[in-house]
This record gives sequence, structure tokens and C-alpha cells, in this order.
Amino acid sequence: MESPVDHSSPKPAIPEWITETTNGGTARQVDLYTGINGWASPPGDGFSVRSADYFTNKQKCPGGDYLLSLAGVDWLKSTTKLDNILARPDNRVAHALRKAQSLGRSQNGFIFAVNFHIPVKEHYHSVLYFVTEEPIPSESLLKQFIDGDDSYRNQRFKIVSQVLRGPWIVKAAAGQFGAFLVAKTVRCTYNKGPNYFEIDIDTGSWRILAALVRLLFGYARSLILDIGFVVEAQEVDELPERLIGAVRLCHMDVTSAFVVDPQPLKPYRMMGSLEAKPPRRD
Repeated sequence: MESPVDHSSPKPAIPEWITETTNGGTARQVDLYTGINGWASPPGDGFSVRSADYFTNKQKCPGGDYLLSLAGVDWLKSTTKLDNILARPDNRVAHALRKAQSLGRSQNGFIFAVNFHIPVKEHYHSVLYFVTEEPIPSESLLKQFIDGDDSYRNQRFKIVSQVLRGPWIVKAAAGQFGAFLVAKTVRCTYNKGPNYFEIDIDTGSWRILAALVRLLFGYARSLILDIGFVVEAQEVDELPERLIGAVRLCHMDVTSAFVVDPQPLKPYRMMGSLEAKPPRRD
């Protein structure tokens, strides 16, 4: 019989670099249900993933707890496409972790980033940062995905999404992308560093997805959109699936993007940082 959980035990303090990631960006964390122009972490059970018996009965189950925690979002704009963002010296999240580790803290800290490149009139990027302070289990699908080759990754990385609020035309168009293996149709590149893994998704590389993204872009202020990420289970012993993490984007104002210098120059102006954004001129 399992011992009862001690709910009286205090939760461990959130490391400073994660708090800085969450609170220090120009894209704000907002209320899950009433927030405007920001992001939140939606409940995992709002997504459906492959259950333990999926290959027998095709049944799915609620997503449950995430493998990694959503720590922040950057909404960026540049004159050129931005790849391998976590390797840049002006990335605020990677900088915060490097600083913590240089002080002997968060030695197991790890960042998993998904970078959506959205080429409209200019180059926009929605960058989602998921983090952990614990080593990723060596036998997990996520660890295999991070350490695997691009062929393996292309066959496994899946997006699950749903439009919770928005015009019917957007919901109808987005329905076909409820769950799909991204790299089968969209150009994805993978970048791995000593304490991070980044997926760069070029949404303009497939015209059908590009059209949907332009539609979402145009209606962004009217939308509440949930996006989750999964390493797809393709063998019985890999079930049930686990969500890597997810984000809720709430009524986003696309004009609020942080303008990024294509080539970072010293002194570095941290991309997406609240402190680095110039004041508005009314």
C-alpha cells in the first residue's frame, strides 16, 4: 500500500532563472480564463493523447501532467529569419540559465524551446520555452527524441492543438490540424546545446499551413488557442503518450512584437526582455 502524500510539505522554491524567464518578458503571463494579450499554461487534460490501449482499440485519454513546465513565451519580429535562437548571446532565457550555472546553481537546468517562424510581411517568431530542473530520464521517449537523429525526430514530433475561442472560419480551418506530425509536411530544424534543445518550425514551408497561420495571424486578437507537443508513441511499450508541454495564447496583439536585431551587437540587448524594450511613444 502506497504511503499517503504529505500535502503539508512546502513546495520547493522556483529557481530564480525560471522566475526571471516567466516575469521578465514582454509577452506577459496572464490569467488562464480571462487574460488578454498574453500566455498561460493550460490544463493537460484538455488535450487527448494515445492511451495505454491505443493500438488495440484506438482510444485516447486526457493528457495529464506535463513532462516539462512552461516558463515563458517570446513574441519577436525581425528583418530576417531567426534560427537557433537559444544559441544567441542575446537570448534572455539561455542567458538567465548560464548565469545561474556560473554561480553553481541549477546544474541540471534544461530548456526545450519551440520556435515558430511566421513569415508574413515581416519575419515574426513565437518562441515557447519549457524548462526542467531535473535530469530527463534516459529511458523516456523525450530523451530518445532529444538524442536521436533528424530522421527519428521527423517521424515523432507531433503538435496537438485546439481553438477554444474564435470565429467559426478559424475553427473550421484549424480542425484539420488537431493532431499532426509536423515534419512530414513542414520544414523543421533541430538544434541541441549542452543545456538546451530547440525546434525551429518554418510555417511558411508548406502552403496549406502557411495559409492557416496567416488566418490565425489576422484574427489573433479574437482567439484563444491551445497548442501542445508530444513525442508520438509508435510502439506498444511507448504508451501511453505524455505531453512535453503546452501553451495557451490569449487574444494576442501581433503589433506588440519585440524587434530583434538580426546580428546581436555588444552591449547585448536581450531579445524579448521587458527591460530592453524601448518605451512607447504616444
